[in-house]
Amino acid sequence: MFDPITEELFRNAISAIGDEMVLTIYRTAYSGVLKNIMDYSAAICDGEGRLVAQGLSLPGHLCSIPVALQAVLKHFGSDVHEGDIFINNDPYDGGMHLPDIFIFKPVFADGKPIAFAATICHHTDVGGRVPGSNASDSLEIYAEGLRIPPLKLYERGQPNTTLFRMIERNVRLPNRVFGDIRSQLAACEIAVRGVTDLVGRYGADGVRTLMVAMMDYSERLTRQCLLELPDGEATFTDWIDDDQIDAGKPIPLVCTIRKKGDSMEVDWTGSSPQVKGSINNTLSFTAAMSFTAVKSVLSVNMPNNDGVFRPIKIIAPLGTITHGKLPAACAARGLTGFRGTDCAFGALAMLYPDKVFAASDGGNTGLTIGGYDKDLNPFIYVDFISGAWGGRPWADGLDGNTMMMANMASFSCEVIEAENPLEVLDYEFVPDSGGAGKFRGGMSQRKTWRMLADEGVLQVRADRQTHRPYGLYGGGPGTPGLNVMDPGQATQETLHSKITMTLRKGQVFRHELPGAGGWGPALDRDLGSVARDLRDGLVTIEAAARDYGVVAAGDPPVIDQAATAALRETLRKERPPLPDVAFLPHGEYAA
Repeated sequence: MFDPITEELFRNAISAIGDEMVLTIYRTAYSGVLKNIMDYSAAICDGEGRLVAQGLSLPGHLCSIPVALQAVLKHFGSDVHEGDIFINNDPYDGGMHLPDIFIFKPVFADGKPIAFAATICHHTDVGGRVPGSNASDSLEIYAEGLRIPPLKLYERGQPNTTLFRMIERNVRLPNRVFGDIRSQLAACEIAVRGVTDLVGRYGADGVRTLMVAMMDYSERLTRQCLLELPDGEATFTDWIDDDQIDAGKPIPLVCTIRKKGDSMEVDWTGSSPQVKGSINNTLSFTAAMSFTAVKSVLSVNMPNNDGVFRPIKIIAPLGTITHGKLPAACAARGLTGFRGTDCAFGALAMLYPDKVFAASDGGNTGLTIGGYDKDLNPFIYVDFISGAWGGRPWADGLDGNTMMMANMASFSCEVIEAENPLEVLDYEFVPDSGGAGKFRGGMSQRKTWRMLADEGVLQVRADRQTHRPYGLYGGGPGTPGLNVMDPGQATQETLHSKITMTLRKGQVFRHELPGAGGWGPALDRDLGSVARDLRDGLVTIEAAARDYGVVAAGDPPVIDQAATAALRETLRKERPPLPDVAFLPHGEYAA
């Protein structure tokens, strides 16, 4: 047994190793999706494969690392030796989707694995029918790219040259992929050194005891936080627009939250059967979206590890969109994970209205443009465009911020243009896009690209064009998303939310994210907040009057206090309140 001070010092030390792993990938990665967008995670697991500490990275990977590591341990058992390094990306054997490649390196003490260094990175390309390996319209996993089951990338320090050659021949940009794999290996080496130092300080048995204590500590905190919440049950239903294959056919997501005592169930029974398009979740990703939502309403930010998972049971029937069955395609499963997080928030909002914010933008939009130059050299641009948080019971939603489960960064426009045959024409907020409310939703963003190469494949994974981000408790929904080809030109065309098409030289593509939902009645919004939004150009004079009952004029706009009071009084009499969950704005609900 160790005293509480020693346990706290150990928690901070091993958590710092996880953060150092994250920074190592950030500093050494080759691809923009890692060094700019930061779509990766790093963690330390104990010798049994349980998550002990996760670096500051993606909540979307909360449950994926131990699931993938358990698959490795299942295959190799005791065949784990110093110098071994394992690799895996198979969604049906511990992985999530093919671009996410896991790398695991054991840390030995007293001749036995005491821990595993773990990294997961979204790679630019892993082969398949579409550059970037991330299309929404693949019909089965066999079309999506290279499946790597749990294998040894290195065995006793020696590289598996057969596997390296196999990867090289099946991806479009092997130098970039191998560069990012080396980045993962570097992060794992940092972890090995850090954990070895802890063994030198506390001893092997001491480190094992302290890792168990750390997980138990998180479990105690999680259970205590759950005890603070009232017991209850609530079900929430939201809809994905479609899967690109059955266009126009909404896909239900159904989440039931059951809270009793110090435990909770998150049940996805009732959600759609698995779909033809590639937006099917693995169970680990459904668990991650569930844990993300639940952890956000707890009063303590306890360390992310196996202890957090223990009091929370995840139910996702096999063969549904929340737990796909082979050969379900899953490359674009990020969409379902992001939308599922908002669905879980909806159920939690019914139980704990003072703790949950309105719908986000629906999760980031995945966009890839890839092809070949005149010398047949490949190029692949992968971007995840992040938008906004929903209005919160105590504050506005965040503008220009990734939704909670994604936690990614924006891709620098200058880097995009320097590394790809593309010109970025704009990247800006869309006024009036955030759902109106006492606390408004975050504003969406638009981004516009011009193709400079002769041609390439444009792939877009987006949503919320027909089912808008919901507002809560009187707040309005955010605006729908939008895809437009050649905006402002005679050839302008509005496109579907999910696209796989040829983009030719000179063509211009614009994407607008959905706006996030608002919270609380818009007519209760503080005039100072409306004035600030008017001054910043986030709300127009017309929308201020229509949505908030605020009369303003001039440049910069100045609010007329008397006219505003009169207009608000009129609107309160004429306009019925929105429902607790609003998918439509005022004027679109039947009388």
